[in-house]
Amino acid sequence: MAALQDATEGQIPAARHEEYQYLDLVREILENGEHRPDRTGTGTYSIFAPRPLKFSLHNASGAPILPLLTTKRVFTRAIILELLWFINGSTSSLPLSEAGIKIWDGNGSREFLDNLGLTHREVGDLGPVYGFQWRHFGAEYVDAKTDYTGQGVDQLEQIIHKLKTNPFDRRLILSAWNPADLCKMVLPPCHMFAQFYVSYPRSHSKQNGQEQQNGKSNGTAAEKQKGHLHCQLYQRSCDMGLGVPFNIASYALLTHMLAHVCDLVPGSLTHVMGDAHVYLDHVDALKTQLEREPRAFPDLEIAREKGGSIDGWKLEDFVIKGYDPHKSIPMKMSV
Repeated sequence: MAALQDATEGQIPAARHEEYQYLDLVREILENGEHRPDRTGTGTYSIFAPRPLKFSLHNASGAPILPLLTTKRVFTRAIILELLWFINGSTSSLPLSEAGIKIWDGNGSREFLDNLGLTHREVGDLGPVYGFQWRHFGAEYVDAKTDYTGQGVDQLEQIIHKLKTNPFDRRLILSAWNPADLCKMVLPPCHMFAQFYVSYPRSHSKQNGQEQQNGKSNGTAAEKQKGHLHCQLYQRSCDMGLGVPFNIASYALLTHMLAHVCDLVPGSLTHVMGDAHVYLDHVDALKTQLEREPRAFPDLEIAREKGGSIDGWKLEDFVIKGYDPHKSIPMKMSV
C-alpha cells in the first residue's frame, strides 16, 4: 500500500473526455429508456430530465475550443449556416436548401404544410420559428417574405446591450418558445430557452492578507480581468442521434459569437434536457458510435476583429482547426 501511495503521490488523474457525457447518456437511454410513441411515428426509447451535459469552451491555456463530437463526423457547415440563418431572422427553408443544407426541407414541403392546415403558405415558409422569435418576438407574422425590421423584440440585441453594460444582469434570456405563435410554426421549438451568465473567476492570490475576488483589487492586473461568458440551454425534445450533436455545437458557437462581440472569454455550455430520446431506427448506428473512443475537441478561431455586430457573419469567419473525428454514421431524420 505504501509503495502504491509513493508511486501515485502528487499525480493528478487525467480528466475524463467531456464527450463521454453524451456517450454515457446514449448508453443509459438504450439500457433503461422507456419505449414510447412519438409525433413522427418512428418510436423512441426515452428518459426524462437526465443529468445535464457541461462543456468547456476554452482549453487550459484559455484558447477557444468547440465541443464538436468526435465519435462520428458532424456536419459542421450545416451547423454554422443554420445558426447564421437563425441570427438573420429568416423563416424560409429555401436559402438553406439552396446552400445544400436540407435539414428543414421536410418540414417546409407542400405535403407537410398541407397536413398542418397551412395550405396558404408557400413551400419553405416555416412560420415564426427560431430566428423570428430571436429577433422579432411578439411581432405579427405574415409570411417569410415580409420585412420585419423594427418589429417585435430583438432579444439578441438586448442580450448584447446587457452584456456590455450590465454583465451581472440575471435576465440574459433568449426564448424561442412563444405560445401565441406555436400554431403558426411548422414545428414548435425543441431548443427553446437559453440563459447567459458572465462570471469573474476568483483570484486566489493574496494582497494585504485579503483574497482578491471578481477582479476588484487596487492597482492590480486583476482589475482588467475579462468576464467569462456561460450559456445554459434548455431543450424540451432531444434527438440524441442527429439533433443533440448539432445543438451542442450550435449553442457553443452562439456563445463564442456573443463573447467575441462583447469582448468576453468563452466560458462553458450547459445542456439541460427534457425528453431525451433515441429513435428506434438509430439504435444500431448509436451502438456503433458507443464503441469508439473520443478524440480531442477542435480549436476555434474567429476571423473577425473583436467587437462589431452579431449580424453579417459568414461561414468563412469560423476557422475550425484540428477536427479529427471518426467517420460519419448515417442516420435517417424523422419528420
